Amino acid sequence: MKRILALLATGATALGLTTLAGPEAAAATGCRVDYTITSQWQGGFQAGVKVTNLGDPVSGWTLKWTWPDAGQKVAQGWNGTWSQSGSTVSATNVDWNRTLSTGASTDLGFTATFTGANPKPAAFTLNGVACTGSVGGEEPPPDPDPGTGTPVSINGRLKVCGVNLCNQYNRPIQLRGMSTHGIQWFSKCYNNASLDALATSWKSDLLRIAMYVQEQGYETDPAGFTSRVNSYVDMAEARGMYALIDFHTLTPGDPNYNLDRAKTFFASVAARNAAKKNVIYEIANEPNGVSWTAVKNYAEQVIPVIRAADPDAVVIVGTRGWSSLGVSDGSNETEVVNNPVNATNIMYAFHFYAASHKDNYRATVSRAAGKLPLFVTEFGTVSATGGGAMDRASTTAWLDLLDQLKISYANWTYSDADESSAALKPGTCNGSDYSSSGVLTESGALIKSRISTPDTFPTG
Repeated sequence: MKRILALLATGATALGLTTLAGPEAAAATGCRVDYTITSQWQGGFQAGVKVTNLGDPVSGWTLKWTWPDAGQKVAQGWNGTWSQSGSTVSATNVDWNRTLSTGASTDLGFTATFTGANPKPAAFTLNGVACTGSVGGEEPPPDPDPGTGTPVSINGRLKVCGVNLCNQYNRPIQLRGMSTHGIQWFSKCYNNASLDALATSWKSDLLRIAMYVQEQGYETDPAGFTSRVNSYVDMAEARGMYALIDFHTLTPGDPNYNLDRAKTFFASVAARNAAKKNVIYEIANEPNGVSWTAVKNYAEQVIPVIRAADPDAVVIVGTRGWSSLGVSDGSNETEVVNNPVNATNIMYAFHFYAASHKDNYRATVSRAAGKLPLFVTEFGTVSATGGGAMDRASTTAWLDLLDQLKISYANWTYSDADESSAALKPGTCNGSDYSSSGVLTESGALIKSRISTPDTFPTG
């Protein structure tokens, strides 16, 4: 991927919601377009384009405009298939946003270069029809004032309502935060200074605690690792963050291999933390090489153990194909939709790595989100190996989609591991600075810019 050299401006929000400069583009009878420059740097910029269909339903669409300045060139785009001929830009639907019913919208985005001026397009067409209606760009009405406070103090104990994660006011919310790396290897990264930075500078809503079961993890010292997890739960609670306890099964991929360990571990942490409002349980990180039926059977044995001690907490169930809803195994969400876990107040995990998992994975999430409660308990900005170049365009497309669907997420990883998925540069955890630009990797800078924007937690 060609890297964009400038970082997103601090404080930028989801595409289409923040206006940094200039008047909005005119929209139309039949369609409306909100065009927003979300970040700009020397010779380049990033923009969001929100398309709303005001006419008859369409199945298959192409949005076009012509640049006022011939020096403007689209470099990369997402949520559509992008092309440019001369000064004319075309964005055509992808599978998951092909249909736009009357009143429906879809959000696109792109990065571009420019020479000289950077004016906004004056007019757009959708399937050849000029968008000439009302003026676009109005921000959506604000949610009720969440007041001041931490994520936990505002939202309280969470629950699943329909396909959403909901707060104490029964309103859907989205949590945005970071995952630890394996706590057996990177415990030095999780201390008072790092969690202070995560809560106050990063403004993270949650800390995912990745407790590996194998790989020098829990199986080597069950009591010690249980105690360490509990201490991180307390540290997150003290800072008003949610704690996502991750039983990080990876190799072997069949969670039933660790069934007895899981029952022992979750019986202990659930009993100890049942009175807390900030705990979420993730019972199997990435099932792989195993059927959905086997994963479901595991879940239906572990969840009652948690419920015996903590009847009200949210529980997240991993899905097959490394928590891809089966996509990485050639399947899709229908196996879960048609054969869900027999339990209440649960969600299903989805994981992605932006450089490896693109439109077909996003299409699955877009479809599944209307039928299943989803939580992205782990994602990376790079390839599925945890390395390689950061894919800014795909990462941004993913985060825009998760924001749109109110799907919570945790980024891999809040650590100084010597890999491009890490948010912190190697050696950072030997010091006390966990948030300045000097210690952030390219991935860390992008993710911090996204999760540190204000939350909109509804309270009424």
